[in-house]
Amino acid sequence: MDWRSLDEQYIVSTYKRLPIAIAKGEGNYLYDTNGKTYLDLFTGLAVNVLGHSHPRILRALREQGEQFLHISNVFLNQPAIRLAQRLVEHTIPGKVFFTNSGAEATEAAIKLIHKWTKADGAGREGIVVLKNSFHGRTLGAVRLTRQAHVYQDFPQPAFSVYELDAQDTAGLRELCQKVKPAAVLMEPVLGSGGVVPLSETFLQEVSAICQEEGMLLAMDEIQTGMGRTGKLFAYQHANVTPDLILFAKGVGGGLPLGGVIAGTKLMNQFKPGDHGTTFAPSPLSAALGNAVMDELLDPEFVKGVDDVIAYLWNQLEALRARLGDQLQALRGKGMMVGIPLSVSSEEASHLQQQLLEEGILVDVTQKTIVRLLPPLTLTKADVDRFMDVFARQLAALTGTREGA
Repeated sequence: MDWRSLDEQYIVSTYKRLPIAIAKGEGNYLYDTNGKTYLDLFTGLAVNVLGHSHPRILRALREQGEQFLHISNVFLNQPAIRLAQRLVEHTIPGKVFFTNSGAEATEAAIKLIHKWTKADGAGREGIVVLKNSFHGRTLGAVRLTRQAHVYQDFPQPAFSVYELDAQDTAGLRELCQKVKPAAVLMEPVLGSGGVVPLSETFLQEVSAICQEEGMLLAMDEIQTGMGRTGKLFAYQHANVTPDLILFAKGVGGGLPLGGVIAGTKLMNQFKPGDHGTTFAPSPLSAALGNAVMDELLDPEFVKGVDDVIAYLWNQLEALRARLGDQLQALRGKGMMVGIPLSVSSEEASHLQQQLLEEGILVDVTQKTIVRLLPPLTLTKADVDRFMDVFARQLAALTGTREGA
């Protein structure tokens, strides 16, 4: 079966696909239709935080699937209620609004912030975002996304957006003297923007400015959440308290699920009829979300993840020390790694293909940055396998360039 030709014939081409068709996933590995094995350091763009076919996930899938798959939001949804309770208990006091995706979480956040400005915002309007940030592809989310190839010339909703450089607290204070923004929205680690972590000091200073100015602090944890950086949510490294947390990707155990955790200032802004969705929260996705939480809240699991995170970064730093200028400073946090390469975009794409040939799946963002989003179930043996192939292929690439 020529899956690639069929894909090109019947599916709209909004992605440049890697030339493999996946047949199944097990543990930290994917298998294509030819039986070839791949170490998955892509994880569906940070979705499969427990790898593939995890026993907890399969058990929840079977148990909930045998009960019901969908009900309306006019009924009480037990798996969703339990998941919302756990999310609130391990983050901030508030309430959860569930969505189907990260972009929908951003749209819900825009509406909530708007409702707050009308009720309690004292004439504030607009949202501050960071340059090169990414918050989704629906029209409201695109308005907040600061990447020209994403927002292009699509229609823009008529609310104010203020763009700020990452780490620029002076710029935020200056902006607040000129206008009265309602909120600051940030990714604790800019994912699509190059895996750029914001410093804990910056997050703390922005939090303080928001409190001084009466602005809301919103954290986009769509990619950084669900244990990705070594905490349940990345903002927790900085010990700040946001008013709004956006989540998605890993929360549904592989199924579509997202949402916002609205703190005390926002949790009662939505009234019946203000917002809604047919499918979210899917009882099945919520059941899988509870299975994910079972694992992420297990101290033994967390300890194992921390050990592998330390091992991964030690191995990467050792490789960087050996290669010198061939490998720039590493970026990221926890199981979210950016490896900037001193190569052209064509060479970075070639490296990705060579890794693919040797059974290693990685992403490339911002044209020359290898992005690793491993499952939290990654093992030290998996790290060794990646490092062996990556070091060899990188040396071959840079050696070819030097000899050209």
